[in-house]
Amino acid sequence: MVLTRWEGTELYNYSPLIYAYQATNIAITGKGTIDGNAKEEFAHWKPQQKPAQDMLRQMGNDCVPVNERVFGTGHWLRPSMIQPFGCKNVLIDGITLIDSPFWVIHPTYCMNVTVRNVRIESWNPNNDGCDPDASVNVLVENCVFNTGDDAVAIKSGRDQDGWRVGQGTENVVIRNCNFNSKANGLCIGSEMSGSVRHVFMEDCQVGEANSTIYFKANLDRGGMIENVFIRNTQVARAKTAFIRFESNYKGYRGNNYPPVFRKFRIEHVICQSADQYGLYAVGVKEVPITDVLLKDVIVKNAKTPTFTQYISNVKLSNVKINGSIISDLPFDEVPLAQDKEITW
Repeated sequence: MVLTRWEGTELYNYSPLIYAYQATNIAITGKGTIDGNAKEEFAHWKPQQKPAQDMLRQMGNDCVPVNERVFGTGHWLRPSMIQPFGCKNVLIDGITLIDSPFWVIHPTYCMNVTVRNVRIESWNPNNDGCDPDASVNVLVENCVFNTGDDAVAIKSGRDQDGWRVGQGTENVVIRNCNFNSKANGLCIGSEMSGSVRHVFMEDCQVGEANSTIYFKANLDRGGMIENVFIRNTQVARAKTAFIRFESNYKGYRGNNYPPVFRKFRIEHVICQSADQYGLYAVGVKEVPITDVLLKDVIVKNAKTPTFTQYISNVKLSNVKINGSIISDLPFDEVPLAQDKEITW
């Protein structure tokens, strides 16, 4: 049992398979493979986790002292595979990671993290590839992500517990990576209550994912996503939306703390096929998504070019979907059917 963070809320739970606490100058390097061996046991825990999941989220909401949030045996909350916690100067380089219990690489409260030349082949439930969580100065480069959940998911805590900690994720660079995901490609959120800012992605390839560039939160979260820059990215197939902004994401518990989404620049990106939307952007009435520049964005084939609500100050420059230039974004009324739950 160690101090850890599970879906954005602190607790004491089973140790991640590889764990470091407040360490400096640490590395996992080499050409070998680390096998989490999770398919035989951990992968079957997910259907049993909901009571503990709900209990933990309520504890975070009620600001229960962390030393009273003791889980472990009988609670079925799967551990991450690799989690440096509160560490400085972390290098993960050259390894292959397979068959993870939960999130694969999960730097939490870290400073100066490099994930380089890593290959992940892990298709179990909630197998996010890399989740920088309330961490500063993170470089992810030359990696291959074949994952059962989001390839790269940037986090900063969930709801009241994220505000209590008050640590954001800042200065993240993702470059020269390849994604294939049963869920999404680059994702910021949904646990982003400590805020996420200054994210730069370039020269990445996505074979197939649900939404391939995705920003998500809801009215429980508060927090902010700002200053996100994406360029020179190629996508073969988005099974839902190519570019997706969503501040009314699922899992809403009934609060009214609108997240702030602002200052996005996405340019020189191409998607061959989007099964639902080329662009999906839905804010909330009180706090619209704002300050978005889309430049040289091409979606060759999309079922529905755009769906937008509560979004302001959007600039479009050479945005072409289904062969037509998109010059404005109307207020739409009824979206397509919601995404289906992922099955493994």
